[in-house]
Order: sequence, then structure tokens, then C-alpha cells
Amino acid sequence: MLTKPKGTYDVIESEALKLQKINHLIEIYCTVYNYDFIRTPIFEAKELFHRAVGDETDIVTKETYDFKDRSDRELTLRPEGTAGVVRSFIENKLYGTNLPRKFYYTGTMYRYERPGNGRNREFTQFGVEILGSNDSMTDAEIISMPYNLFQELGFKDLNVKINNLGSKEDRENYKKALKEYLSPHICELCEDCQRRYETNPLRILDCKVDQDTDILKNVPNILNYQSEESTTRFNKVKEYLEFLDVDYEVDSKLVRGLDYYDYTVFEIVLDTEILGGASTIAAGGRYNNLVESLGGPATPCIGFACGLERIMLAMDEIEETSKRPLDCYILYVNEEEKLKALTLAQDLRISGVSVDYDTTGRSLKSQFKEADRNLAQLLIILNSEDLKKGLIQVKDNITKEEIKIDENEIIDYIVCHG
Repeated sequence: MLTKPKGTYDVIESEALKLQKINHLIEIYCTVYNYDFIRTPIFEAKELFHRAVGDETDIVTKETYDFKDRSDRELTLRPEGTAGVVRSFIENKLYGTNLPRKFYYTGTMYRYERPGNGRNREFTQFGVEILGSNDSMTDAEIISMPYNLFQELGFKDLNVKINNLGSKEDRENYKKALKEYLSPHICELCEDCQRRYETNPLRILDCKVDQDTDILKNVPNILNYQSEESTTRFNKVKEYLEFLDVDYEVDSKLVRGLDYYDYTVFEIVLDTEILGGASTIAAGGRYNNLVESLGGPATPCIGFACGLERIMLAMDEIEETSKRPLDCYILYVNEEEKLKALTLAQDLRISGVSVDYDTTGRSLKSQFKEADRNLAQLLIILNSEDLKKGLIQVKDNITKEEIKIDENEIIDYIVCHG
């Protein structure tokens, strides 16, 4: 029997209902926040992700799905969404006018890593990007938006962690101090950290192997190596978050796993047993140099992304996802009634009513059970004798009240009472 590849999964039944609920809320939020939908290709030129994400990141060195097509072009399945959005922004010359541009996306991403709880090789990500604004208010918006969305989903125990990576000059000053501090201890760290010491020492702060060692606990504080301008900007972000009632904590070791970040970075952590304790469900930050590094004009940007699989898992702790009720179910027995069911269902659906009927030859008793399984609120019970008189029987499946309606008025009645 053919089975799905390791690290992938089918979205069916309760999982499909949860995903639909999340996507519906995402669409509502992005509409009221005035974000435009964008879709980028599932695969792009390999160089895009290697340049944007960073050759020394775990994503690029260990996790990207790189391949050659039949024309020998080097391509990569997208491991994250920001690089593709920036490529589209540059290629379609969206930087000319009407800045900032505000986009949101949902789509599948691909990373070759060990599958785990809420972690897959094919996963769905929701993300938001603001391109063309350097105002600290956009930093606060990008952090508060997912925070508010998660609260509306019913999540408690949300912890927002923020940090300031500062400007390019600030980071260079800090890297120098960090290397001086780590130099006597570098042989005590893992192989990845030893490699990063030469290529990108900031990434050592993100190490999952050595994070609890005294060496990394006592590293110099990055906030002490930033200019007055960077510090003032970060203080403004914190001020805006306080005005928006977003509880946060400053985590000076938070650097995120992608090389393009600068200034503000953040994570939203949910403490939930089903994910094994504190788990990051959304993260992002500012990337003011990425557009220029990919060939576009200097453009300040900020964004975030969250994996929907983790959110779907966490939803199991706060609610039981049930099937959405059907507005009405049409029951029939003979061929004449069946034809009426077919045309009536079409008219109701065109009018915006959710409706279904039997297509498997069930008995009338079984059709009633099927209507209950679909949580139908109204039953339309077709009867040949009633149809000859121009009448249709309607039963409220909740109050059990029954009424016969003129078939010329049935659509209006169902629309008003459905």
C-alpha cells in the first residue's frame, strides 16, 4: 500500500475543521489590519534562500530541499516565506509608490528535519510582512497582531519575548566582544558552535545543545553594545507595546535562526503541555537590509510567521472542534422527489444556504440519521402528494416544529429561518 512520505500528514476531519477555523480568523484579522494577500511559488531559485536566509543557518546547511530540474536549474522548495515575498516585491517593482506595502500569506513550507510534535517536513505557515516602513509603531503592530489573534483563539499563558539586535555596526561591535569572551571556552562547545564562532558567532546564542551551560548563560549582554539611536528606537517599541497592553519580557539572548534579522526580534511562546511545555508558536523581526542585499532599493521591513500545525495541536487543549452545522437537509424517497431535491438544493445554495441530500439510496429513516449527523438545523421533507399541491414540508430539527410552505416561497423562508 502506498503511504505518505515521512514528515508529511493528511489534513482531514477534525484537523481540517481546525485549519479552516484558523484560516478564517487569519483572513478576518488581515482584512481589518489592511494586509493584502500574496502567494509566491513553492519552489524558487536555490540562490534566493541561500543568500537571504544565510549559508550558515541550520535551515540552509541541514534542512533545505535542494534539487535540479530537467533543465539542470538549481531550485529549492521554500523553507520560509519572507525571502519569496521580498523577491516578488523587487521583481514586480512594488517599491515605487504606495509604501508601505502590507502582505500576508499562508502556504506550505519544506524543511528536512526530524519530525516531532507539531514539527513536520511539510508544514503550513502563516506570515505577515510590512515593506517600506521603519517606524517603531510597525514593530509594535507586527508583535501585537499575532498576540491578539492567539488570544481570540482562546490561548492563555502567552509569553512575548523581545530583543534588539541593533544596527549592522552594533552587531559587529557585539560579535567582537562575544568572540573575545568565547575564545577561552570554544573547545567546550558543540561542533556547530565551534564552526559558527568563525562564520557567525551570533548564532551561538541560538544553540539548543549548549544553551543551558554556564558559558552561554554568562555571555555579554548584546543590549550593552548598541548605539544611542538603536537603544532609543527599542525603547519606543517597548512603549508602544505597553500602550497596546502586550505583556512582554526582554530576552537579550534572543537572536532568531535567520541571518537577515536586525533591530527588533521577537517570539511568542505558549506554555502548553501538549507541545511539551514552553513552545514558540510565532516569531519574527525586522530585516532592513534584506531587500537591498537581494538587488532592490534600500527598504526597511518587518514581519513574522507562525506554524499552523503547532497552533492546531494547542487548540486540542482549549476546545473540542466540532463539525459546522448544516443549514438544512433535504429528504426524499422516489424519483420525482429526487429531481425536486436536486433543483431545490441548487437554488438554496445559490442563495447562500448550506444544504445537502442523500446520494446513496438510503431509506428515509437513514436519511433522518444522516441529517442529524450533519447537525442540520432544518429538514425539508419532500412528499409527492404535497408537491402536487405546491407545498413543501419543513421541520425545525431543534424545536421539532413542522410547517408546510408554498413551494414558491420556500427559498425566502429557508433563507430567513436558516
